[in-house]
Amino acid sequence: MLKRLPALESLRVLEAGARHANFTRAAAELGVTPAAVSLRIRDLEAELGVKLFRRSGPNVTPTEAGAALAGRMAQALGLIRSAVEDCRGAAASLRVTAAPTFAMRWLTPRLAAYHALPDAVPITLDVSAELRPAEGFDIAIRTGYGDWPGFDAAALMPIEATPMLSPALTARTKLSSPADLATLPLLPHDGWQRWFQEAGTEVPGLRFYADDYPTHELDAAAAIEGAGVALLSPRFFGPLLRDGKLVQPFPHVIRGPAAHYALLRPGEARPMVLRFRDWLEDEARRPDAGPVPVA
Repeated sequence: MLKRLPALESLRVLEAGARHANFTRAAAELGVTPAAVSLRIRDLEAELGVKLFRRSGPNVTPTEAGAALAGRMAQALGLIRSAVEDCRGAAASLRVTAAPTFAMRWLTPRLAAYHALPDAVPITLDVSAELRPAEGFDIAIRTGYGDWPGFDAAALMPIEATPMLSPALTARTKLSSPADLATLPLLPHDGWQRWFQEAGTEVPGLRFYADDYPTHELDAAAAIEGAGVALLSPRFFGPLLRDGKLVQPFPHVIRGPAAHYALLRPGEARPMVLRFRDWLEDEARRPDAGPVPVA
């Protein structure tokens, strides 16, 4: 006689618990209490006769059996989700979440080209620096090193940065070598020491601007107003260079090791999602349009 399968909801709780390695975060995603998640897991372990998690305070670690089952459940849930969306008519729009600077400076200017494609679908764009729960998006674009548990990550482009400042600030300062930048206020960025080192300059102490902004978009706005030198992506902020709002005093650009990634749920099979992922990868491989002027 065939044994009855565990309840699908219990397996869904298992997958979320393993992905988050924390029952509280899994509960927040599922819209239940941590106690309900813990009870579901205990009942599932009793039903299967296998220990699925090792518990250590608020954190949990899947056992080998738990990780294997959770991984296959992630794939199965992806197929179920795809089947439901296909039954609904492939959803009205594609839900994309992206970090603010990426959304404004790279993605949005290219969406007109995407919508010119014959198989394009409407886009619902969520702009957030935080990764949304898996159920809240179809594709997420985030910055990191490719290690997002529970997601398939496709690298798009490496993180890049080079100094940029206002023409007015440049006119007041003689910038004959990278070391001269250290005499100016630098907008906070954790890549400054690396940039100076790769540019062949050892700077004993750096002078940073008083305010630390949460996005590169705000760094660029402050640099335009002459507050200091910003470390920005020439790929994203090239238009400000071409328009003369900012200048790039030296050609060196630091790249990686972090990159922008497109994140999909495991087992994702909907054509509209995969086509958009492929389009992102194709666009990321295109060379930048036009030269970036160097002061």
